[in-house]
This record gives sequence, structure tokens and C-alpha cells, in this order.
Amino acid sequence: MRIAVIGASAGVGLELVDQLLDRGHSVITLSRSIETIPDHPNIKKIRGSSLNQDDIAKAINNAEAVLVTLGTGMSTKATGLYPGSASAILSALQQLPAKPLLIGLTGFGAGDSWNYNSFLMKLLFNLFLKDAYAEKTQMEQLISKGYPNSMFVRPGRLTKGPLSKTYRVVTALDARTRIGAISRKDVAHFMAEQAEHPDFIGKYPALSY
Repeated sequence: MRIAVIGASAGVGLELVDQLLDRGHSVITLSRSIETIPDHPNIKKIRGSSLNQDDIAKAINNAEAVLVTLGTGMSTKATGLYPGSASAILSALQQLPAKPLLIGLTGFGAGDSWNYNSFLMKLLFNLFLKDAYAEKTQMEQLISKGYPNSMFVRPGRLTKGPLSKTYRVVTALDARTRIGAISRKDVAHFMAEQAEHPDFIGKYPALSY
């Protein structure tokens, strides 16, 4: 497959690039920096911004799947990155004759999953992550409403742990729902699997051990 990864220079995005290449896919990356992204015969690296529709269009041209793994580093404040990028991505997708699958990465706490966080997590979110997750929710809403061929992955707390390929995928949330930690490698594994064989279009699967 020809797969675009938007936000590929660190974290889950960088793990995803490695795994997609190992699976034999052709990968096009878009990120502000490209130095950390590996050189490979099957990769095309584009230095650009997810806020720029023209840059997005270059990356997703002829892509069969578009994987969005944006991050704001250590920033916990509102940056405009998530809703701004969602608008640019949505505009670029709507110009394509074919409609590739979009898989976005947000986190448990975005959208309606906020209601199922523990009291402690809600407290931490309100203190440190409220603005960032409000913008992640905006991204989910903008793309889900404007582009039905999409899903958003909501992992729990991300770790540097190993690839286990063994984790829970939760779509039905209730008062007993507990979403804990999961490694970036396993989140990347799930996203790569879904790019190949999507099972959750129109849904918001949460990931945890």
C-alpha cells in the first residue's frame, strides 16, 4: 500500500513509519523536521506543515491510507495545531478523486471518552491537559463530520515499552471502563493493522493493556 503519515518525526508517528516499512508499504511522511526519519528506498520525506493545505496535498496524493499522528511536544496549552490541521487535511482530502481511509490519533479523554476517565485523571486533565484535549476533540469532530471514511484511535497513557501485539481495543464505554497505559509501539501496531484491514471506520477505539 501507499500510506501517508502526517506527523512522522517522533513518538507514535516515527514508530509507525518503521512498522509500515517493515510490512513492505510505500510511505510518504509529512513533518516539520525530517532528520529523525529513517532513510529507506520505500520512503518519501516531505518537510512541511500539517497546517498548510498544499503540503498536505503533496503528501496524500495517491495515498491509499492517511495516518495522522500529530503532537505538540511538551506543550499543554492550546496551540491551534489540531483544529487547524484538521481543516487543512479535510480540505485536501475533499479535493481527491479517490477517498483514502483516514486514521487519526488523539487520546483517551478526547470527545465523549472524557466522561469515562477516573476522578484522578479528570483532575490531572483539568490541571494540565484541558486545552490540548479540547483541541484534539475539535479535530475529531471536524474530520468525523466532514469525512466519513475515518476513525480516531484513543490510546491511554503512552509509554516507551516494547511491542507486544497484545492489548485491549475498547469501543463500548461504560462506568466500568478502565483505560490505562499502552506503548507507542503497540499503538503504531494497531494503526498499521487498521490501515491494512480496517474494522473501526466511524468509531473511536480506545487502546490499553
